[in-house]
Amino acid sequence: MKKNILKVVVGLTLMTSLTACGDKFLETDYYKGIDTETALTNVNNISTALNGTYYSLFYYAFAGNYAISIGDIPTDISYWNGKTGHFDAIYTFTVIDTDTYLKNIWEYGYKVIDGSSRIIKAGEALTETVSEEENAELNRCIAEAYALRGYAQLMLTNIFCHQVKVNGTDYSSNPGIVVVTEPIEALTKVSRSTVGESYNAILSDLNNANKYFDIAGGDRGSILYFNKAAVYGLLARTNLYLENWDEAKANAQKALEEKGISTLTYTADAYKALFSGNESNTESLLSLAITQTDNWSANSSGTLWSTYNYSPSPKLLSLYGEKDCRQSIIAWDESSSETVPVFKGGKYGQHATGNSAYATNYLVNAPEMFLIIAEANVKSTNPDLNAAKDALLVVARRNSDFSSTSNLPNNANDLLAFIKNERARELFQEGFRLYDLRRWDEAASVYANAAPNISFTYNNYKISDFVFPIPSSEINAGFGVEQNDWAGTLPKKFDT
Repeated sequence: MKKNILKVVVGLTLMTSLTACGDKFLETDYYKGIDTETALTNVNNISTALNGTYYSLFYYAFAGNYAISIGDIPTDISYWNGKTGHFDAIYTFTVIDTDTYLKNIWEYGYKVIDGSSRIIKAGEALTETVSEEENAELNRCIAEAYALRGYAQLMLTNIFCHQVKVNGTDYSSNPGIVVVTEPIEALTKVSRSTVGESYNAILSDLNNANKYFDIAGGDRGSILYFNKAAVYGLLARTNLYLENWDEAKANAQKALEEKGISTLTYTADAYKALFSGNESNTESLLSLAITQTDNWSANSSGTLWSTYNYSPSPKLLSLYGEKDCRQSIIAWDESSSETVPVFKGGKYGQHATGNSAYATNYLVNAPEMFLIIAEANVKSTNPDLNAAKDALLVVARRNSDFSSTSNLPNNANDLLAFIKNERARELFQEGFRLYDLRRWDEAASVYANAAPNISFTYNNYKISDFVFPIPSSEINAGFGVEQNDWAGTLPKKFDT
């Protein structure tokens, strides 16, 4: 019977935390008198610890909301109507180093990283001692732990560090995150690796994940857990950011083949049905286990994109064609007006119950893979525009005006511009836009205002330089994490 990840009994759950009071870098939590540092001595305990690490991943402070939402909120495709005060400092670029959202993302990202590291270390030590019967489960646990750590390190690197590549310029020597390959004990002095070293660690973890899946004889066959298709998808995403074009498109193709996806849905009803809840999304490779009974309620992504008054920006709305099936989830609350829009959740609003708080987050999805293949074929050393158009059309057909590749641009520059807009249309609410704008070195427009007009407070902003501050609680702990030079990267009033 399938486990429900959000109903884990916190008995042997392995979770660690960065302390708020600043006395340690990492602190191991204890639950019901069991020390998680010495309890991981059998497969059952490791499996339970793995569920606890998933819980940290799925928590609203990380992939359950904040770490995903922060990739879209401060960009040109989101709109805040000003009625509530959630994410407002991030949206308006008045963020400071005591920001609660950033603190939570950092803390729970490292909960995932530390938990995964302890599982990997304990699991690899057990591989030669367990029975053949237990060996497959143990290796699958190790595979998922590597995937969890790789995902968390990728998210933290994107959020707290400079983009590794910006339209061909290499920033791999810039400060990265604190890379964790072994559990870091309390009171240990640490230092930030470079962005390049951070990406090397991410690639290593993801490749190790698939290695252990192969040793285990496969994954669980569920999108509620890390699986080979999702790991290939993350390898494609990571290599896209690295501008390793050939590796990006090869891994994206492997992700699609592993999942058996060659096409998408193209009618309004079919598209809307993708977001009716939990495992309903047949185009998803990895989903969170959020349901009607197990969800983050007021802290959910769905609440942020409805009650807390975030919506697609007028610019984004202008990008959708009249015959685009994705319009089927663009719905407005009865209290909404043109000047004060109130969204009904979009990808989070079409749950079967109609309650956006119950909708889940889809972390790795097939449409992203087709768009990676398209972009990589345009940008590679040996461009293949026909292959790019073939991959792009799979997604662009969401708009029935694009029925064949002949409807798509023929030259590289126009095709790339189309891909950029298609990523905005297709990946809205999945948390990619900030990193896309930075890596493309767009002269960005941010802090949309004056709906329904397409209007922004800041224009021509060099967003590729923008980095968030490391939480002050981590810096003030005094264990070696250095602050970003972030204040000077914020947009100024004279950016017009």
